[in-house]
Amino acid sequence: MNLILGIVVVFGCVLGGFAVHGGQLGALWQPSELLIIGGAAIGAMIIANPFSVTKKIAAAIPALLKGSPYNRDHYLALFSVMYELLSIARKEGMMGLERVIEEPEKSDLFKKRPLILEDHHAVEFIQDYLRLIISGDMDQHQLEALMDLEIETHHHSGEEPAQALNKVSDAMPGFGIVAAVLGIVNTMGALGGPPEEIGIKVAAALVGTFLGILLAYGLLGPMSTAMERRARDETAFYTAIKTCIMGFLQGHPPQIAIEFGRKSTPADLRPSFKDLEAQLRGKKA
Repeated sequence: MNLILGIVVVFGCVLGGFAVHGGQLGALWQPSELLIIGGAAIGAMIIANPFSVTKKIAAAIPALLKGSPYNRDHYLALFSVMYELLSIARKEGMMGLERVIEEPEKSDLFKKRPLILEDHHAVEFIQDYLRLIISGDMDQHQLEALMDLEIETHHHSGEEPAQALNKVSDAMPGFGIVAAVLGIVNTMGALGGPPEEIGIKVAAALVGTFLGILLAYGLLGPMSTAMERRARDETAFYTAIKTCIMGFLQGHPPQIAIEFGRKSTPADLRPSFKDLEAQLRGKKA
């Protein structure tokens, strides 16, 4: 919703202001300029990045339309799952977790929280580290360091599309100038012709500069920032999982370990203590 609303506001105000000033909107429709700018931007992106990153960008842009999945409901579902998993570990021992985490899609614990079950990366993260705990071959410090390393690596991978798109955004004004220069070259060939024809060609050339700047600062730049925020939200989600697990390993009861996780959640996404307590009480009941 933010993406659509922002695009409408940016282009509505720019084009609306131009029209109010007496401009003809049709004069801004220059397919050749769009082809030059858009084609150069896509080509530069392909040159600069491996195909895997280009695919991530193609997938990340439509995902912005859905918004970030990491909201308060997602965190409440996570804390409910972690509470039950840690409660099983406390009552039955770490070996009691094996029957739950080996096939989470068949476990009622996960089935009741589709938000978590459908988040395959989060489920895999939980599985991997609970398996390491069950094996008993790593101490707390080693486990925490490994978690931090994986979270950092995952965050870097999540930021790659945003960084690549931001580079393209930085280049867009330059591509706009390229389109404008080519337009002027085209205009030079029309010198001596009707003034109206020369005016149209000059206007088309200037539209190239306009489009390059507008697309850079009004569309691609903000989209790359939104992708970065989405990556940060995902990192915060994994950090909450890590904090819950580490709190439990430090000897705290499940509910206190979950409270540690809640405290590590960003303030604007953090469920209130009462909401979390009601959620856990409901699961206990």
